[in-house]
Amino acid sequence: MTYHLAIDIGASSGRHILAHLESGKMVTEEIYRFQNGPKQQNGHLYWDTGRLFQEIVNGLKRARELGKIPATVAVDTWGVDYVLLDKNDNPVGETYCYRDHRTKAVAEAVHAIIPFAELYRKTGIQFQLFNTVYQLFDDKKTGRMEKAESFLNLPDYFHFRLTGVKRQEYTMATTTGMVNAVTRDWDGEILDKLGFKKELFVPLTQPTAHVGVFSKEIEREVGYAATVVLPATHDTASAVLAAPLSGRMPYISSGTWSLLGVEQTFAHTDETALKSDYSNEGSLGGDFRLQKNIMGLWMIQQVRHETGDKYSFAEFSRMAEENPVDVVIDVNENRFLAPENMTEEIAAAAGRSLTLGETAFVIFDSLARFYAESLSALEKITGECYATLNIIGGGSKNAFLNRLTEKYTGKKIITGPTECTAIGNLMLQMIGYGAIESVDAGRKIVKNSFDIVEL
Repeated sequence: MTYHLAIDIGASSGRHILAHLESGKMVTEEIYRFQNGPKQQNGHLYWDTGRLFQEIVNGLKRARELGKIPATVAVDTWGVDYVLLDKNDNPVGETYCYRDHRTKAVAEAVHAIIPFAELYRKTGIQFQLFNTVYQLFDDKKTGRMEKAESFLNLPDYFHFRLTGVKRQEYTMATTTGMVNAVTRDWDGEILDKLGFKKELFVPLTQPTAHVGVFSKEIEREVGYAATVVLPATHDTASAVLAAPLSGRMPYISSGTWSLLGVEQTFAHTDETALKSDYSNEGSLGGDFRLQKNIMGLWMIQQVRHETGDKYSFAEFSRMAEENPVDVVIDVNENRFLAPENMTEEIAAAAGRSLTLGETAFVIFDSLARFYAESLSALEKITGECYATLNIIGGGSKNAFLNRLTEKYTGKKIITGPTECTAIGNLMLQMIGYGAIESVDAGRKIVKNSFDIVEL
């Protein structure tokens, strides 16, 4: 039996998913799970990359304990965040969380050098305060960049820690706002104009490529040697590649963030796409996901934490359904990115006090309305009219939100799989290993292996 291991790390938790192929199906098993979240220190938000790497190693050890040693391993995470390494390959300071407020003061300075419209024409990446290009400009401004010899996005950093080999994977790199949408490589003019050291950035590598075998140190610690094969290290890219899409079917990858989009062979960097705030993020083979980042279930997650996690997400959905209210908010306002209190921020945006059930309703209803608006904008950009919308990821289990999405979009809704990111990660490992022929073949296996539901 040949096993493959996906290490899928999200902003709130991480999981190790083991898989093998059996009778034309992908069989998966979660073997390890751990909590994640930014830590607050000196007024900033950071990721504890040391602890995260130890959790990666702990899960690798668990595979050995189970007697299911993987032939290949791969890590995926959220986008934009990164580690700077010094000449000794040690991290330069802490690893900032994208929700940190440090970029608020530098975005205007970046745009004074390169107007955003020009950045967009070059990269096709929508403006968001936390984009890597702004984070790095702050590093330059504060002197952190001077101490750096290497730049690695988080999954690339973890792969480096496992193998000693530095690779920068294409789909993740596109989230930085520094990759040219035509050349599919770092945009030298952006790096030059902003004064970024070009030697920080190594050439980009496509998913399915082999990074290397575990270093001797890691092999001794976990008890075996596996090969690291690049997935689409950006979690949404892996999720969409595993989605059971037919033709150019739009999708929503629903989780902490909601990513609504459609696969394309070229980047849309015209005025319509710019004004609609659509992004062109990389996919396998230099393709793109024309998509919009929407605040997503982060809002209900925070409200839940503010109740002491007293209620399950299913209970929040039930409360929402029982407490409709005539209030709509703009879920994509920056005020919801990292408020001190999400419940109070939603009430302030609503202009009135809300019960817990009403707060939940406002989140789900406003999200579904925003999905509909965004899908309409997508159709204008592509010139297509879509009949079906595929909702994937953990949020696809929210039946109430799915029904609202069907109501406002008027589209046929297909949901699942729920663990699409890990499945996509595994599928790309298997393609790189030679066990699956192509993405199309992999998607057929996914359809045969996991629950796909039509509303």
